[in-house]
Amino acid sequence: MSSSDQRYSRKQRSTGLSYRTKLSQGLGAIPDTIKNWVFNTFTLLFYNQILGIDAVLVSIALAVAIVIDAISDPLVASYSDNLSTRWGRRHPLMLFSSLPLGAAMFGIFSPPDSLSPEGLLIWLLFFTILVRSLMTLFFVPWAAIAAELSDDYDERTSLMSFRFGVGWIVGVSFPFVVFTYLMPGTEMQPVGQLNAKGYPIMASFAGILMTCGALLTTLLTVREIPFLRKHTAKQKSFRPSHTISDIKLSLENPHFSLVFVVVLLSSAITGTIVSLNVYMWTYFWELTTADLRWFPIAAIGAVGVLPLIGKFQKRWDKKEILLTCSIVSLIEGLLIINFRFLEILPENGTTGLLVTLVGVGIFSAAIAVTQGVLGASVIADILDEQELRTGLRQEAMFNAALSFCGKAVSGIGLILGGLIINLIGLPAGIDPAEVPAETVKKLGVFAGVVLPLFYLIPIALWRRYEITREVHANIQRSLALERQR
Repeated sequence: MSSSDQRYSRKQRSTGLSYRTKLSQGLGAIPDTIKNWVFNTFTLLFYNQILGIDAVLVSIALAVAIVIDAISDPLVASYSDNLSTRWGRRHPLMLFSSLPLGAAMFGIFSPPDSLSPEGLLIWLLFFTILVRSLMTLFFVPWAAIAAELSDDYDERTSLMSFRFGVGWIVGVSFPFVVFTYLMPGTEMQPVGQLNAKGYPIMASFAGILMTCGALLTTLLTVREIPFLRKHTAKQKSFRPSHTISDIKLSLENPHFSLVFVVVLLSSAITGTIVSLNVYMWTYFWELTTADLRWFPIAAIGAVGVLPLIGKFQKRWDKKEILLTCSIVSLIEGLLIINFRFLEILPENGTTGLLVTLVGVGIFSAAIAVTQGVLGASVIADILDEQELRTGLRQEAMFNAALSFCGKAVSGIGLILGGLIINLIGLPAGIDPAEVPAETVKKLGVFAGVVLPLFYLIPIALWRRYEITREVHANIQRSLALERQR
């Protein structure tokens, strides 16, 4: 099937994307950024260390919610890709999910005091599924819009830079506000993240920002609807069975199937490490709330690297940059933990250690933003190849398939994180100063050495990716010829 079938129509732009358009689309990173940080940082800690629920049971509940959420991703994607309305294929779903999103987030951290342990787990499961389902309805079509706005190899990277720039600015500013004003340490409880009273306040603030971010990007990009692809013929009524054929079609693309496997493996590793991050901050590095307030300085790295990514891309292909970033990130992560074991780093509780960790955070943020921007840009390039191969654009399905594997395997990561906490013998509700040194060492070994080494597998697989600038230019030329027939 060729693209000459003219399945889509859209208004052609007379100029490139404006900064206003890029920023408006980038604002959609706010809700997902906040949701991810809150979930990864506080959910397991709140229900385990504060409410006293077994870490493995909490992890299982969170994993079940993630798997259910992952199943919804391709369903929403298939529905959105085949939707035909006067407001386009994406915006109706985004608007519908925006308003209740924040309220659902507040619910997670506001369980009634009368609930039993079993009741708390049911409460956690219900509201986590609700938040994740609403986020899917928003995020999948929003991410698809980013892939539709431009067909240019370089402009796509610029567009993604705004998306990740907004995400990182919010991602570091939000923790600063939380640890400084919403969950500060007190004389009675110097470790603010262990103070139960701060959680409803934090969740209220998070929910308001999530809803506002989703509404803003939805309303501000309404003017872009004419420039987004719409179906030229009436589509058949959606059926869940259509999703299976859409998934199969996307995975038949060799480059996309490669990216799918890389994300699958990386998500399993990252999900486990991230579930242990707050434990590392609290028990391994012994950071207080006052210490954690300084980590938003990492925004310097995130924002500072954005104007450089385009320059990097003009000199090297996206594949080469991504491969280099992955290797450097792995080495940097291994070094910081091993320097602690070798007693090269300053002692815990010292200004020297805090400065070192913040410096590492700045560097890590720059690497992560580069990977995120170019990774999203790579997906847009593969979509062009998919159109040439099949005549179909599957923006939502491609993004949802990656989200599916990331979420499903991250669920396994959460379970593994809970198992590791139990395996090393870290009790619930324990004061950081009372944790045995051997337990702390085991935590560092698992989170900082054993798990990161598994990243070598997706790094090796990524070497097989083949869409270079020259290959993409050939794809665009072929598409242009097909459209002229």
